[in-house]
Parts: sequence; C-alpha cells; structure tokens
Amino acid sequence: MLPPQRVSHGRTRRRRNHHALEAKNLATDPVSGMPRMSHRASQQSGYVRAGLTIKVPKLGIGVAKKTKRK
Repeated sequence: MLPPQRVSHGRTRRRRNHHALEAKNLATDPVSGMPRMSHRASQQSGYVRAGLTIKVPKLGIGVAKKTKRK
C-alpha cells in the first residue's frame, strides 16, 4: 500500500476559501433604535415584528431593568 499524495497549498486553500466567517445581518429595532438580529426579539423592548412583543422577565427580555439600591 502506498502513502497518500501530499495535498498542495493551492488545493488546500481552494478547498478552504468558503470557510471564512460572514458578517451578521443586523436590523434596527423600531422601538428602541438598537441593532438586533433579524427574526429575533429585541433584548430591551421585546419587539419581534409589528403586533408581536414578547416579555420574558426571567431572561430580562422586554421588561424594565432592575436598579440596585444601596
């Protein structure tokens, strides 16, 4: 049995040219004006789309943040 052929730098790089990371598509939240990922709820306002707002107090989505008092 023969050892496998060595793969050249060019062939390796051509194979890997699709492995680069792509930038995330960010949308602007119309309620708070903060950037958010599309099809995701906004962390500050809980806005998803027109007519749909989500509130999850346990995760802090769509609720006012608690302030610490001393």
